[in-house]
Amino acid sequence: MNKPKTALAITHVSFEDLGNLAPILIKNNYQIKYIQAHCDLENLDILVPDLVVILGGPIGVYEEDIYPFLNLELNLISQRIKADLPTLGICLGCQLMAKILGAKVYPGNNGKEMGWFNLDLTDNGLKSSLKYLENTSILQWHGDTFDLPKDATLLASSRQYLNQAFSYGKNILALQFHPEVTVNGLESWFIGNACEISITKGVTVSHLRGDTAKYGQTLQDKASLFWQNWLDSLS
Repeated sequence: MNKPKTALAITHVSFEDLGNLAPILIKNNYQIKYIQAHCDLENLDILVPDLVVILGGPIGVYEEDIYPFLNLELNLISQRIKADLPTLGICLGCQLMAKILGAKVYPGNNGKEMGWFNLDLTDNGLKSSLKYLENTSILQWHGDTFDLPKDATLLASSRQYLNQAFSYGKNILALQFHPEVTVNGLESWFIGNACEISITKGVTVSHLRGDTAKYGQTLQDKASLFWQNWLDSLS
């Protein structure tokens, strides 16, 4: 039997987890370990895991003065990227990657993008694993955005924000959106983000829940194909 591979998931809030990616990793012989960014990064050898996934959270990558652990997190992710080791960033994780690669990350001037929307894949995106998400409604949940890093390949955009996904090197993938979410798991998001939802114009729990019921299952089916293809592509 093949030796199990290791997948390290770095979390910032408990309800933003691996979601529908977890069973795909298990199917592919990965052993999953979760750690919390604010307290578990000291003495971590970030180069050891076969895969590192940096998950989302409600803070900004430019808030190091308020959240000092971000400095260590940025340093560790930078080591992974320099080594071109398999690394995935989702939402905040994507923004951390963009900053490491020298791009500006900042509050978006088109307002918060929260809800289920289709992506516009670039030509490169259509050639990538993201092709399985074409014409699929995806959950967006962010207020910040980023410039495309130098030497990165843009894979997807949305109507509201140009930079939604990029690849870098052979094994680095950054996603602003959330293909990992599950229908049941999003109930925790609605609770954990209750304050943000209540002050965001045009966004309500009932509307989010209705769209989740409408689009969520289709996303699960498409996401499993996307994740499997991406894992197969890793060096």
